[in-house]
Amino acid sequence: MNTRGSDGRPADRLAIACAQLNATVGDIAGNGAKVRRARDEAARQGADIVVFPELFIAGYPPEDLVLKPAFQAACRAEIEKLARETASGGPALVVGTPWVEDGKLYNAVAILEAGRIAALRFKVNLPNYGVFDEARVFAPGPVPGPVNFRGVRLGVPICEDIWTESGDYEDVAECLAETGAEILVVPNGSPYDRAKDEVRLNIAVARVTEQNLPLLYVNQVGGQDELIFDGASFALNADRSLAFQLGAFEETVVTTQWVRQNGGWVCEKGPFVKALGDDRADYGACVLGLRDYVNKNGFPGVVIGLSGGIDSALCAAMAVDALGAERVRCVMLPYKYTAQESLDDAAACAKALGVRYEILPIAPAVEGLEKALAATFAETQRDVTEENLQSRARGTILMAISNKFNLMVVTTGNKSEMSVGYATLYGDMNGGFNPIKDLYKTEVFRLSRLRNEWKPSFALGPDGVVIPEAIIVRPPTAELRENQKDEDSLPPYSVLDPILEALVEREEPVSSIVAAGYARDTVLRVERLLNIAEYKRRQAAPGVKVTLKNFGRDRRYPITNRFRDTGEPLPKPDVSLYTGQPAKSEAFDF
Repeated sequence: MNTRGSDGRPADRLAIACAQLNATVGDIAGNGAKVRRARDEAARQGADIVVFPELFIAGYPPEDLVLKPAFQAACRAEIEKLARETASGGPALVVGTPWVEDGKLYNAVAILEAGRIAALRFKVNLPNYGVFDEARVFAPGPVPGPVNFRGVRLGVPICEDIWTESGDYEDVAECLAETGAEILVVPNGSPYDRAKDEVRLNIAVARVTEQNLPLLYVNQVGGQDELIFDGASFALNADRSLAFQLGAFEETVVTTQWVRQNGGWVCEKGPFVKALGDDRADYGACVLGLRDYVNKNGFPGVVIGLSGGIDSALCAAMAVDALGAERVRCVMLPYKYTAQESLDDAAACAKALGVRYEILPIAPAVEGLEKALAATFAETQRDVTEENLQSRARGTILMAISNKFNLMVVTTGNKSEMSVGYATLYGDMNGGFNPIKDLYKTEVFRLSRLRNEWKPSFALGPDGVVIPEAIIVRPPTAELRENQKDEDSLPPYSVLDPILEALVEREEPVSSIVAAGYARDTVLRVERLLNIAEYKRRQAAPGVKVTLKNFGRDRRYPITNRFRDTGEPLPKPDVSLYTGQPAKSEAFDF
């Protein structure tokens, strides 16, 4: 593993191991143990150096946990311990960690070799948009130069450091190239959304093109609350050719071979794992997110209210794929409005998945609640209040099973329902985690059909049809009254979902959605429902993020909010009111 020749000059080969691994936030000892196992595996593969994802020792993102002095000190101690262990030889380490220096907290990378911390590099560009909030907790580091590793000058920008355009004030890649970097080695904590693969690759290609340097992109994998990290690590040569591509949603340690040619470095062709594609990637993200949320929080299993509808069926399939059938318990909670086909379909789904299944009628609970409220509700008309008692009775029963057996309740509401408030607080919204929270109803249908034809390589569930066709083709219904259908209360999902996507993901004004061909009254109604349901969403369980803008981390609207888009064309600025003075802080005369 010596990269120098006998004359002391840099050799012409370098073996870099890419450790695409799943860290757990706060599990410093566990994450350190993963570093050691990966280093041992990389040594067996002949690696000179092992690169880990961003903030790997802490887990990413640590949020405000990283502000605790005890946490900072524990991360530093683990890095120092790992550094001492490299004294025995073997691969060097590039490990992400929080680091306090001169009273400032940095998002750092430590290069560990020969029993010491050979170098530290601090993240310069701190993202503060979407799901990121790093500028709130970290200080920006100085623009770095390359690290001389055994005669090879490695530039180590950290994640966002390569997302700056050429010519920006803090263009880290440009600075590294100008100060002699030969290879850009980029540790990342880049979360999944369905458009991210192309975006990442385009960003990397842009930096490679600008600096004429090869680039190794090492991304973490795993679930952290709502965020899913898909891995999909890769390398680009200076000619922009893709040298290797690792798979998504699975841990791996792969050693790549780099060769000096014509004054530059080239990564020899490595493994190529084909991208899953949007629907398959979304399904894989939901499964991994549920698995890690349950396992990392120490639940022995989950319980799901299996209604015979498509949402709960898809959630049950995801749960079995995530955890195995033996850790999933399904409960049918029928009432007088529950159709026989719902009972049949739920039983068929449970049988196909191989889960424990039981039927607990809720009539005694609902009738008991109605009796308790009879005097209070006297001389009032029956309405949605009584309907919601059914949902709340179900929620209470599921939470009781959760308490008794320490099983996490899987919530099963989709993004369409969450958007317009078509859900019952303390009823069907009860639970700990929701794998389909960021999937619109039309996507739920699509992923259900997909799962009957395919499953991820890491899934633990059975092959073949696990969601009966009868569930997929049946018109959606909450079954809270006789012959109820979702379309009694909502526009058809084929209309509702595109409107919601325009309002939520793209923040389009009502007027532009109407101009695209949707009825004005429908769009205004959906926009109103979206706004007034914010208080429900604040109380909803967390769930996997798969779209560009999920509820919670991405889209954060005030609950108290009287603004409504009227649907009129947006007013143009009245330029006659402007003085022409620049928007600067200098004083000027009125």
